Amino acid sequence: MIDIKKKPGAELIVRMEKVNKFFGSLHVLQDIDLSVTHGEVVVIIGASGSGKSTLIRCINGLEEFQHGHIEVDGNQLLPNGKSSKSLQTIRTEVGMVFQQFNLFPHLSVRDNVTLAPIKVRGTSESDAIENADRLLEQVNIADQADKLPGQLSGGQQQRVALARALAMEPRLMLFDEPTSALDPEMIGEVLDAMRELAKAGMTMMIVTHEMGFAREVADRVIYIHKGQIVEQGKPEEVFDNPQNERTQSFLGRVLKH
Repeated sequence: MIDIKKKPGAELIVRMEKVNKFFGSLHVLQDIDLSVTHGEVVVIIGASGSGKSTLIRCINGLEEFQHGHIEVDGNQLLPNGKSSKSLQTIRTEVGMVFQQFNLFPHLSVRDNVTLAPIKVRGTSESDAIENADRLLEQVNIADQADKLPGQLSGGQQQRVALARALAMEPRLMLFDEPTSALDPEMIGEVLDAMRELAKAGMTMMIVTHEMGFAREVADRVIYIHKGQIVEQGKPEEVFDNPQNERTQSFLGRVLKH
């Protein structure tokens, strides 16, 4: 079981108020209001191009937003990138796993995991190595620690990326379609590692097309359509009895496959 230092209570870790994001004239996020509490697993679903990935990328400043307010664990993000001091704190406390693995190809698996804690947090090399080996064990990839990323399968590389993010002891984990670049037989091993993380109490926001996984792990499912949150609720509410006709149409399409 992955061990998470969970802060007790139902404190907010993410608060988004009237967040609007534009790409030129394209209105990508429209008046997004969203709160996430410590220990909550929120899964975001919707069609490609609906704004799901943009939403979570705004939370750690990978995308600037033009209007509204975002607060992450008490740190404010301001519109148009005017948040440099808070942004550094947020990026230290928020881990992210992307569609692509983004590992350093010339570094071993272990060195990929230890680099940020040593360079950013000032962790000693010995402590960073000890923690890396523990995390690689927890995501079932300890036997690959001395290999280069290119010697690993896609599923193994994504689990390294997960261990790397966890090595910074994040307060929040963001996942941007972490299985979309994987072959079907490799998807399960990444989802298993994420299941363990959810069971351990990690606060998670997950963008995914894996509906069975969403139903299983989510405390709350959010459906986004054309940059707007049109429905949210417990998985059984959203999947079994969606209220919005757009949600009904989307689930009618994706659950057939």
